[in-house]
Amino acid sequence: MSRLFRALILTALLAGCGNREYAAPRELDNACSIVAQHPNYLRAFRATERKWGVPIHVQMAIIYQESKFIANARPPHRYALGVIPVGRQSSAFGYSQALDGTWAEYQGDEGGRRSRRDDIRDATDFMGWYMTASNRELGIPLSDTRNQYLAYHEGRTGYRRGSYNSKSWLLRIAGELEARAALYDAQLAACGRA
Repeated sequence: MSRLFRALILTALLAGCGNREYAAPRELDNACSIVAQHPNYLRAFRATERKWGVPIHVQMAIIYQESKFIANARPPHRYALGVIPVGRQSSAFGYSQALDGTWAEYQGDEGGRRSRRDDIRDATDFMGWYMTASNRELGIPLSDTRNQYLAYHEGRTGYRRGSYNSKSWLLRIAGELEARAALYDAQLAACGRA
């Protein structure tokens, strides 16, 4: 075989070994289906629950809202004059949609330089770290999906100021997430994954 052909085969094999799952799972309304399709998700959720105390169903509901379980999710571009791209709405990226600055703070405190926002284990660990700080600073129980999400979305300072109260759409989403977390919890219990 020629060297070029061998190199192409080797490149194709190495590309197939990648561990990044960028596509969303099917059946986003079914927690059992999500973790059956991606067993590594359940391992990551359980590790975060053991380390930080954040229940699996709370993690899942917030990741659903933030990225729909898409590893490389980003906010949409902004456009000048409707056609000229001028950047993204924020620096949010990955499963947890962590902002650059908050992610850097997490890396310095807990995650280390090699942690990645598009790795489910790092993303859930980040969420556990953030929500534990919200619990400590704001008194929000780790099982309170609604208020944990409001603090996650608005930041702890914004939550403390009540900035979410002027955003009816955000309050609606937080209520929907509370219901989604309860649904995920019941589903996981029914299929023995809780």
